[in-house]
Amino acid sequence: MGKPTVDPLRTASQKAARLVWNHSTHLSGLIPILERLCQHDGIQTVTPGVIGRAKGHCPKMQLRVSVPIRGGYKVIARQGKTVQEVFILTTLPQDQLEAALAIAMRC
Repeated sequence: MGKPTVDPLRTASQKAARLVWNHSTHLSGLIPILERLCQHDGIQTVTPGVIGRAKGHCPKMQLRVSVPIRGGYKVIARQGKTVQEVFILTTLPQDQLEAALAIAMRC
């Protein structure tokens, strides 16, 4: 047993964010996007929330910042006629969070 390796790019203050699994169902394809988002600096906790139905149809996955919450933002994930709330605790301002979401969806 050797020493644990330390990633030089991530110090203790820049550790990966926590993805909370508190529901058994998620939008198809949402979890890999959220896992990539957790690797972004400034993101602390990502919690998928309630799933619901929408009247409109969205053929591709979309993530949109909805409203600020205490310590972060609520994001709405849409695919097809299904929507899911995602709560993100972050120190990033809204425009940087939107850029991080775009990067996470592109990969």
